[in-house]
Amino acid sequence: MGGGETSLLAPVIIVAVLVIRTAFAEIRHTGSARHEWAFAADRRAMAAGAVVAVSVTAIGWSQSGWAAVAWALLTGALTAYLISRDR
Repeated sequence: MGGGETSLLAPVIIVAVLVIRTAFAEIRHTGSARHEWAFAADRRAMAAGAVVAVSVTAIGWSQSGWAAVAWALLTGALTAYLISRDR
């Protein structure tokens, strides 16, 4: 694996872990997945996540190429999740 594929693997694994965690929580407590992913409907949180994602892509593109996009999507989603939990 080259440098680009290796750095792309980490965010993919992190996303998989978060999805699996949500699935196990949903099995234990029905409706918990809807609560965990409610940030996707919050406009303010999604706008903040988009700003972070664009910033990370712009900063990391010259170094990592497409891997920067994967990291940007992950950081944008986590930012939106955190902003949404503030409310």
